[in-house]
Amino acid sequence: MDYVDRVLQELKEKNPGQPEFHQAATEVLDSLRVVLDSNPAYEKAGLLERLVEPERIIMFRVPWVDDNGKVHVNKGYRVQFNSAIGPYKGGLRFHPSVNLSIIKFLGFEQIFKNSLTSLPIGGGKGGSDFDPKGKSDNEIMRFCQSFMTELYRHMGSDTDVPAGDIGVGGREIGFLFGQYKRIQNEHTGVLTGRGLSYGGSLARTEATGFGLVYISQEALNSKCNNFAGKKVVISGSGNVAIYACQKAMQLGAKVLAMSDSSGYIYDENGINLDVIKDIKEVKRARINEYVKAVPTAKFVPDHSKIWTIKCDIALPCATQNELDLESAKVLVKNGVILVAEGANMPTTMDATKYFQDNGVMFLPGKAANAGGVATSALEMAQSSSRIFWSFEKVDSELQHIMINIFRNIDSASKKYGYEGNYVIGANIAGFLKVADAMMAQGVV
Repeated sequence: MDYVDRVLQELKEKNPGQPEFHQAATEVLDSLRVVLDSNPAYEKAGLLERLVEPERIIMFRVPWVDDNGKVHVNKGYRVQFNSAIGPYKGGLRFHPSVNLSIIKFLGFEQIFKNSLTSLPIGGGKGGSDFDPKGKSDNEIMRFCQSFMTELYRHMGSDTDVPAGDIGVGGREIGFLFGQYKRIQNEHTGVLTGRGLSYGGSLARTEATGFGLVYISQEALNSKCNNFAGKKVVISGSGNVAIYACQKAMQLGAKVLAMSDSSGYIYDENGINLDVIKDIKEVKRARINEYVKAVPTAKFVPDHSKIWTIKCDIALPCATQNELDLESAKVLVKNGVILVAEGANMPTTMDATKYFQDNGVMFLPGKAANAGGVATSALEMAQSSSRIFWSFEKVDSELQHIMINIFRNIDSASKKYGYEGNYVIGANIAGFLKVADAMMAQGVV
């Protein structure tokens, strides 16, 4: 049994019942075989064993009281996975599906995503099985305050800097930051995604969606192509999906469909983004409201069928494993040329392989959705200097980072004999920087 197989077997034995974490680790480690074979020093140093084991896992209860005076208890998590190249950095997710396996998979992916940005940030992730949907602002505030009352002791601007994720937007970040400031009696950049009035960065809201399109545009450019005139389908309708839609349209594409957990909307004339923003950012309503404002559009109460729509570019921006093999076959049959992941691991492993085997450019999430954490790191830099940049400067830095990520993963795929396989390219490019740092710091 070779090094990778042995580590994966041990990982599954030590971490039973964690399928998402197993999937993420298998996908990464399988693609590192070519690097590990030529660097026996990694095995001697137990590098993979240390890489797949989080440096620290914090689990805690989160008691809170609803508006009717009833006490509820949720589970809270923070997995501080790897700090070899910088303080832990990664979002907080509030969603009923959250469990330790999901947080570990997200934290593991975050190590390599953060490395790819070339910025000095390590990998971490956290969250809770709390569901913000249907809760009042006061209920969410009380939950966030309770969550931070435990988490604050494990954070710091040079230790661990969380951000938002699914279910954690500007409102939640504000409540979390307010409680941290209250407890610690300090105003530091310990959370990113903060509001502009208290130290946030311009372009942070748009960053992940814009970054997704910037790296996709660079991938298309490498094939003498671009977004102009292309038909695009985007799953999801949160920040990532909304601003990917905006930037794709600015580059001349027509976005035909978007979704949420209740279903998807199809607009053959192109999505009216103002309507989507009103529904999702103002009303916080379901996406089926779109057809009331645009009667010519169609709502289908099955979000998984969004991939049956014929398109040139598919941008899965909802959640993990949403794009399966059956959907991949339909997309390929309909002529898709590029699939880029706006969410974390939204494409199943067999679907990813099918795209690659059929000549579709496939950009994995650890590269394609790195724009959010990259801009969070830029926010950290602005917080440290107490000097804040213009939207144009942040956006320019973001575009530069995303272009460099594509070029680096493209270069790695070619160097190790897997030209065009950007999954392997991203894993290798992200791994090498972390591995070098870990080797330099000894067995810690």
